[in-house]
Parts: sequence; structure tokens; C-alpha cells
Amino acid sequence: MDTYQGYIEHISFANQENGFTIAKFKSDTKKDLITIIGVMPSVRPGETLEIQGNWKIHQKFGSQFEIESYKVKFPSDLVGIQKYLESGLIKGIGPVYAEKIVKKFGIKTLDIIDNTPYRLNEINGIGPKRIDMIIKNWQDQKVIREVIIFLKSYDITPTFAQKIYKLYGEASIRKVKENPYILAKDIHGIGFKKADLVAEKLGFEKTSHLRILSGIEYVLMELTNQGHTCYPKEKFLPIAERILEVDSSLIENEIKTLILKNELIKDDLEIDGEKTSFLWLKTFYNFEKNIAEELNRIKNSDSSIRKIDIDKAIIWAQKELKIELAEKQIEAIKQALANKVQIITGGPGTGKSTITKVILTILKQVTKKIILCAPTGRAAKRLSQITNFYASTIHSLLEMDFTSSGFKKNENNPIKSSLIIIDEASMIDTFLMNHLLKAISSSTKVIFIGDIDQLPSVGAGYVLNDLIKSEKIPAVYLKEIFRQAKHSKIISNAHKINESKFPDINNDEKSDFRFFALDDTEEIEKMIVNLVEKELPNKKNLDPFKDIQVLSPMRKGKIGIENLNIVLQSVLNPSSKPLFRAGQRFHVKDKVMQIKNNYQKNVFNGDIGIILNIDNVEHIVTIQFDDKKVSYDFSELDEVNLAYAVSVHKYQGSECPCIIVPVHTSHFKLLYKNLLYTAITRGKKLVILLGTTKAIAIAVKNKEVLKRYTGLKNAITKIDKPSQKTYLFDI
Repeated sequence: MDTYQGYIEHISFANQENGFTIAKFKSDTKKDLITIIGVMPSVRPGETLEIQGNWKIHQKFGSQFEIESYKVKFPSDLVGIQKYLESGLIKGIGPVYAEKIVKKFGIKTLDIIDNTPYRLNEINGIGPKRIDMIIKNWQDQKVIREVIIFLKSYDITPTFAQKIYKLYGEASIRKVKENPYILAKDIHGIGFKKADLVAEKLGFEKTSHLRILSGIEYVLMELTNQGHTCYPKEKFLPIAERILEVDSSLIENEIKTLILKNELIKDDLEIDGEKTSFLWLKTFYNFEKNIAEELNRIKNSDSSIRKIDIDKAIIWAQKELKIELAEKQIEAIKQALANKVQIITGGPGTGKSTITKVILTILKQVTKKIILCAPTGRAAKRLSQITNFYASTIHSLLEMDFTSSGFKKNENNPIKSSLIIIDEASMIDTFLMNHLLKAISSSTKVIFIGDIDQLPSVGAGYVLNDLIKSEKIPAVYLKEIFRQAKHSKIISNAHKINESKFPDINNDEKSDFRFFALDDTEEIEKMIVNLVEKELPNKKNLDPFKDIQVLSPMRKGKIGIENLNIVLQSVLNPSSKPLFRAGQRFHVKDKVMQIKNNYQKNVFNGDIGIILNIDNVEHIVTIQFDDKKVSYDFSELDEVNLAYAVSVHKYQGSECPCIIVPVHTSHFKLLYKNLLYTAITRGKKLVILLGTTKAIAIAVKNKEVLKRYTGLKNAITKIDKPSQKTYLFDI
């Protein structure tokens, strides 16, 4: 086994999942750069390493050094020190300052930064503010290294070690020793199994009270991440037993403890005529209970909008807008005008937009207090374009309160409106619906508009579906496709799929719906790249970044999201100076997606943006999301993924001129009718499917929606009486 010391010149490849890295390495003892390969999670260009391993010859890439083990070290020569400071590891120092500092202090540079950092004042351009930033970051790096070294023996990667330090600070090691299971709860990406391995090495027994309590909470949280707000106890126990590897009687005992502490709720729901015991995390139980109560309050309160002659109003609006409404549309408008709370649902081309415009045309004659909103920025923007009314996101309507991590609009400070229309309502999860309804005044008329046949919300719950199934909220289901929409194969095929019929895939270059029959996943990948990079930009004048979106059902595999992102990034936006963070490679001009709600930044799960700038000195990445620029510290980049390819679920509420979808039997676990339907309805001008007719047939025939257990329908049906609560705004 050979040993070398030197620094990483640049990184060619880094796998986010397992830390496998390919890099160019400048050894102290070799003239030329050497290629090193191996598991080196979170190493960065400029870092000095001592590496151990063996040489091997790759048929295609030639001589490579395969690493068995490595240590991160401080550089000991001038070139290494300068590379280290240039690398961006120390916030506040980039290539320009690195050169000046090393020129001034030479081999003593790192010692001066460590012991007498205020001597950096001697460098022209470095003032007190920058010195304070450098000192803080230098100290952070020292503590992070301690955390990394501590956690390395427990197989926790440096990327996660940095997340842990960011959350717990200098108390990181103490907190992990006291209760390693907090990692599964608090750190995104560290599951119970990883936390459990740490606990085992720290001496925690499998039957530990703390372990089982944490395990129960973890399993329920994982189930909410899958969309469930509650779960049948009899199905929960085998899952918890399998994960915890202890007898179910021990789990049952701890469930009782959590119920007594009011941290877990057990209640009975009726499913298929039989009562079954369900378990909730307390927060989700309260959310569902609140939604039912708030809907009841709004539904049974008087409206602030004066009564009108509905029939006359509809006749007048048709003349005003120069349209002729269908019978079902008139029924939907009548109900919406008559009822305090109304749901209007239907697929593309069924006239939801026309109905919205008619309702607004009529009601703006009797009130100016009208608000339009949608769950995402893109959906809100589209609603504005359709109606010529301003529409906001639900989050901005509720106004984030950073002091309390809640919303400023609530029951004590309700939204000032006589009418609220909420579009893309199928996307609203339990958490958001709870906060929205609490903030709606008792006198406000509420209209939900959405497509119940789409995928349910990304967050937990099946809210719009439960509202309709409760039969306590008036609902109109639009099914007729109107004349102008019948010419679109996107719309006609979407409805065929929704009716479990095989779509029309006869290819016609002029059609807005195309299908390419390809069985080999490598061929599908090549075809996607060719379409995005050359074919569609050249023949259809489509911008690969703005006008084309690849949607894939799965993350893994040749035609999964992760691989397609790497491949498309390399052809559409290559860079010789990438930023490696959070196991990903970022370039300026990359298309990216926010993957979790960040209320501080006012960006939300599913928002898509473009990287404008990467500042390696200040450790800031600037991303443009629609009309706003958002700054991310390098440590926050685990909230962002590449978005050349994204999941169908994440793209709900968005539309794009061209949608490309691989549909292959390798995705069989996620070939559902509503997934394919949702994917197709995201396309405005062109939808392209690539794959096999067998995969399409599987999806079309698979009527089963991924089952979600919720208690909302039950909570609504239990309440059907006038509410004692009233929230009114000052008119």
C-alpha cells in the first residue's frame, strides 16, 4: 500500500449518496497530477490530504490511485497553504486575499490566522468586519473538524457532521452522546437506522426506553413524510417491530406512555364499515380537528357579501364576457354564488378558468374585498394571467412571523376579505390548510378550485379529497371537455388516462402529444438529452432551461431524476469551476429547485430558480426565483437540488411549454394512473412520452392511488352544527 501527501486540485465527480469521489491530486512527490478515486465524502478542492491506497489501471481512463483511507491535514508548504485559502473553505478569504496573505506571512500564515488573526489588518483591503468573519469561520471549522472526527468513527459523513454542527453548535458532541436518536428527528437525511448505529456504538441497548420512544416517533414521522396524517395501529406495530427489532409488547407499552403524556393520540376511524384504532402525532391530530372546526365556523356564518339575483347576474356576465356557458358551468357558478364554502373540481379543458372569471366578474360588482391565492408562486402567477386579478401564494397571504415561526394572519388577525378564491386546492396539505382556515374571517365566502384526480399534496394529508368525500362541503365535478380543448391531444389523452383508457399515441409531428417507443433505458436517456439539447431548441425554438421540463417518476436508475440531472447539467451547462456542496455539483446558470419550505427566505418546496452567482469568498450562492433573488450560505445548499429533471409530485401546480416524461417498466412501483395524468397535464404546448406501451398500460390500469391514511373526513363528518366561534375583520 502506498502513501502520498498533497492537495486536491479539482473534483471531477462526487456521488451524493455514498461519497464516492473522483479527483485530481497534486502530490508532494510526483510532478504530474494523479487521478484518485474512492469514498471521500465532502472533500473539497484545495484541501490537503494524506492518502493511502493502491494503483490500478482502468481500461478507459488509465492509471488511477484507489484510496483505502485518508486523513485531512493542514498544508505545510506555501503552495498548499495558498490553495487551502483559495479553496473557499474559510469564509471571507478568496483567491485575491489568499495570495496577499501568503505573500505577507509565508509559511506562518495558518499559525497567524489561528493565534494572532488581527494581524490580517496588515493586508490592504482586509478590515475589522472581514477579520471578525474570518475568525468566526476559522473557529467554526476547528469545532466542525472535532465533530467530523468524533462522528467519523460512527460512520456519519462530514456533510452530515456539518449539518449537526449548524443545528447544535458547540454542544454537538454532547447532544449526540446523550441521545443519538435526535439525529433521526432533527437532521434531514439521517434516518433511524443511522442514528441507531451511533447509539449501538455508544452502548445503548436495543430495549432502551429512549430508543423505543424515539423509534415510535420516528416511524410516525416517516409515515407523515409518505403523506399519512395517522396510521392504523395494527399496521403500525409490525413496521415499528421490524425497524426496532424488539417485541411488539415493548412498543405497545411505550405507545401507552406517549398517549398518557398526550404526545400521541389514539382514536377510532371507520374504514369499509369497520372501526379501526389509529395513531396520530398530536400536531397532526390537532390540525385535522382544527380544519373541521374552522370549515364549520365559516360555512355556518353569514356572508358579508349582499344577496344578488343569481340568474340575472349569470345572464349579464355572459353578455359582458361575450361567452356562452354550458349547463354544468352554470350549476357550478350558481352554487359558488349561493354557498358560503364551495368546491369546484375538474380536469383540464373543463372550464374551471371560465367559471372563475364569471364569478369574479359578478362579485367585483358588489365587493372590492376579493383575494385570489394558490399554493405555489407559479400557480399564483398563472391564476393572475387567467383572471387579470392579482393572486398571491397562500404563504405570502398569511404573512410569515419570524419571531414566532408562525403566521401573522390568524384568528386574532384575520385576512381582510369578503371573498377568497383558492386555486390548485388539491396541492394544499394538512399543515397549510389548518393555518389558512384559521386566518379566514367568519364572514368570508370561500371557493376552492382544483383537480381532484391529480396527485395529492407533497405534504401530509389528502385535504381536498377528504373535503369532497365528507359530503359536508358543496362540490361540483366538471367532466365535459369544451370545444377549444377537444383539439388538444394533451387534454384528450389526459381525460382518457383518467378514465383508465389507453391514450392515443399515434405519432404526428404537428401534434401536441408525442410518444417514442424505446425499451432500453440507455436509449431513453440519450433520446432525452438529444431532445433537450438539440432537437427541441432547433426545431421548436424551445429554451432548454425555461421551456422544457423533464419529469421522472423515480430518483434512481439510468432514467431516474439523479442521473438525468447529472447528464443534462453536463451537456446544457458545463463548468470548469463547479461548487461541490451537500454532495452535489453546482454551476452558475444551473436550474435548481427548493426541496423544503424555508419561511425565512420566503421560498417553498417545489420552487424552481436559476443560480445567478457563486461567491467563494463570502460563501454565498444567489438564486433567482421568478421575481425575487434569494441568498444561500454554502451550508444551506442541502435545501436545493438540480432541477433539469424533477419528480412529478414536486412539479404539481406548475406548467411548462414542453414536458418530457420517461415511462418505463423499471418504474413499475410508481406507475399509477394519477401520476401519469398529473405529469401530462403539466404540459401547455407539447408532451413527449418515451418508453414502452406496456409501462403506459400498467399506469393506465393501475387505478389504485398510493393509499393515504387521514382522519380529516371523519373529523368533518363529526361536526355539523353552527359554530360558537366568530373571527371578523373590521369592514
